[in-house]
Amino acid sequence: MVNLIRKSYHYICGDTMKLKTILGKNVKYHRYRKKYTQEHLAEVLNVSPNYVGRLERGQHSPSLDKIEKIAKALDVKAFELFLERDDYDNLPERVNLTNPKK
Repeated sequence: MVNLIRKSYHYICGDTMKLKTILGKNVKYHRYRKKYTQEHLAEVLNVSPNYVGRLERGQHSPSLDKIEKIAKALDVKAFELFLERDDYDNLPERVNLTNPKK
C-alpha cells in the first residue's frame, strides 16, 4: 500500500513535465474535435493565440481557473484534460500528436 501511494504521489507530483505534455495534447485533441482554430480558442479564453500554442506544446502551466475555462470552452470535464489517451493516432497527420512518422 505504501508503495502504491509513493508511486501515485510521484506520478501526480514528481513528473510535472509529463502532466503539462498530457494537458497540451488533450487541449489540442479536443480543440481539433470541436473544429476550433488556436485563434478561436484564444478568443474564447481571452488569451493570445501564442498562449494556446505554448499550452498545446506543454510549455505553459495554466492556473486551475484557466484549466476550468479551457475545459468549459472545449465542452469537457477538467479532469479529462489530464487523462492519457490511446486514440491520438486517429487524427489526421497534420494534427498528429505523437512523434511524426518518418
